[in-house]
Amino acid sequence: MKRVLLILPFIFLFQAAFAVKSYDSLLNKLNSVLAEKKSYDNEKVKRIEKLEKTLSEAGPNDLKTRYSLYLQLYDEYKSFNYDKAFYYVQKLQQTGRLLNDPAKIAYGKIKLGFILLSSGMFKETFDSLRTVNVKILDNEARKEYYFLNARTYYDIADYTKDNYYSPIYDIRAGKYIDSATALCAKNSWDYIYYNGLCHLKNGNTNQAVTDLTELVDHYKLTDHQFAITASTLSDIYIRKGAPDSAISLLITAAMADVRSSTKEAAAMTTLAQQLYKNGDVRDAYVYIKQSMDDAIYYGARQRKLQVSAILPVIASDRINIEEEQKKALFFFSSILTILILMVVVFAVIIYKQLRKIRIADKIIMETNHNLEHTIIELNEANKIKEEYIGYYFNLISEYINKLEKFKRSVDTKLTTKKFDDIRVLVNNINLTKEREELFINFDKAFLTIFPNFVTQYNELFCEENRVKLLPNQLLNTDLRIFALVRLGIHDTEKIAHILEYSVNTIYNYKARIKSKSLVHNDEFENAIMAIKAI
Repeated sequence: MKRVLLILPFIFLFQAAFAVKSYDSLLNKLNSVLAEKKSYDNEKVKRIEKLEKTLSEAGPNDLKTRYSLYLQLYDEYKSFNYDKAFYYVQKLQQTGRLLNDPAKIAYGKIKLGFILLSSGMFKETFDSLRTVNVKILDNEARKEYYFLNARTYYDIADYTKDNYYSPIYDIRAGKYIDSATALCAKNSWDYIYYNGLCHLKNGNTNQAVTDLTELVDHYKLTDHQFAITASTLSDIYIRKGAPDSAISLLITAAMADVRSSTKEAAAMTTLAQQLYKNGDVRDAYVYIKQSMDDAIYYGARQRKLQVSAILPVIASDRINIEEEQKKALFFFSSILTILILMVVVFAVIIYKQLRKIRIADKIIMETNHNLEHTIIELNEANKIKEEYIGYYFNLISEYINKLEKFKRSVDTKLTTKKFDDIRVLVNNINLTKEREELFINFDKAFLTIFPNFVTQYNELFCEENRVKLLPNQLLNTDLRIFALVRLGIHDTEKIAHILEYSVNTIYNYKARIKSKSLVHNDEFENAIMAIKAI
């Protein structure tokens, strides 16, 4: 009986080796495309470098040219690298303001909304879109605005996945799609795809399949358009219980994403999940790891969390399969020890397999370590965000109460025509005191998250250069500057604006502090970022 149990894993291995699936040839093509992934990325980088060179040659006052180049660079980065896309969309908005062009400013907000949504920041996306004046947009920008709102509501409905809010979000998305498609040509990709998506969300899957299949089979689409269409169509086949058809579509979508250097994409992740459900753990692990690499490269918070939940499960099963392989190899090697020659041959095979397994284990351990580090960073970022959102809501509430009280006092004085008393009320407002109170509240909120900040900050200096706070003083200006750095605000201009100093003053503060530290100037801010929250 024991011998039968030992032989079973080996039998399963042979069955897996000789089983031919309908999508095997497509998987080979996907692997070939992945082997060329670096070259596709290099082509994109060359395009970007060319645009950046043109930008560097453009005159500082040639705002229209710079606006056009910022827009092109944003388009290159929007699905490639979140941080770079965010940088250029900020430049886009700044240039729009310098041009004093409300339409360009509004268009920049739409572009900002796209990358915020790609990064899973729903609230920030709505905040950006809510300030857009649709009336001043041209038809193309208006269409983009409506489609982005629709996608945002569909994404938040998928994220919520309940029976109350999700239908509400789907209805809102459908209204935005109706507004957008009214501006599209009837035979355009936008019109057919979003109508198909709307049919899918409304439960009319047959019409959705018809629309999306029409695009896949009869339209000449860009790689990005094809990937989006094929991924959506695969979702329908998954729901209908046709995994092989879904996997075939996901493979072609993943290839299109690789060819277009799209890092913010779901096809590879979904493909790994479907392969895992089909029992193909080896390929599932390769593709889920690829998906994690892309998510990290792009900087997509939501995608990293999504993949982080799947990768350890697939990796664990992969280890179990490798363990079964190991047992089977040991079993057959012990039988073949009868023949000395075969013992040598199988000894070499076993050695090579064990070496591969050790390498695989090392890779998995490193991956898990990186995942733990990423999760810790995300948890810390969420804690900081939650703490400061609460802090600012309380602060704003206090100021609203003060304003309301001041308004009542002024109204009373106006009613009784005591105009001199109004002047007294105004003169009693002590802006210096208010500003000090604001900084005190900031200090309290910061030290709640980083209670050991002052102590660990002082460890970066020798005794005579350490900060010595006055009684009842939480932070001074030196500490406050680097408290903002620890919160992720590295822009000197922003720090100067927050603390109401000039930019040169902040530069001087930083230079003076760094020159006294025990840490090299270039590493000082990294040392600050290493200070942990509670």
